[in-house]
Amino acid sequence: MKFSNRLLWGLALLAAPALAHHSFAMFDNSRSVTLKGTVTDYKWSNPHGYIELDANAGDSAVKHYTLELTSINMLSRAGWTSRSVKAGDDVTAIVAPLRDGRAGGLLLELTFENGRKLSTPVPNAHLYKRTP
Repeated sequence: MKFSNRLLWGLALLAAPALAHHSFAMFDNSRSVTLKGTVTDYKWSNPHGYIELDANAGDSAVKHYTLELTSINMLSRAGWTSRSVKAGDDVTAIVAPLRDGRAGGLLLELTFENGRKLSTPVPNAHLYKRTP
């Protein structure tokens, strides 16, 4: 009986990180924000990819944003690779902003200077309202 109790506790501890994973509720799906700026870092990592972006904030000011992507698995199936984006790329990002007002959000679409577009495979993407 002691072995099965230890086994159950071990499995519970292994499952804990999965329970800690957040939902997309932290992002405002009722509006979007369009950011124009320069990529400072592209993180191809689990559980999510990230893009660090220095965006134009008007009057030649720059504001730093952290943009969350979906999982690497989902991005790969949508055509993204670890080389899809690089530091120094000038881009326009459409983002579902964070609800708490911090400088960040969920990336919905990325457009490069040459017109190439990358969309993120966001679950229930149709629920995210695109606003001008």
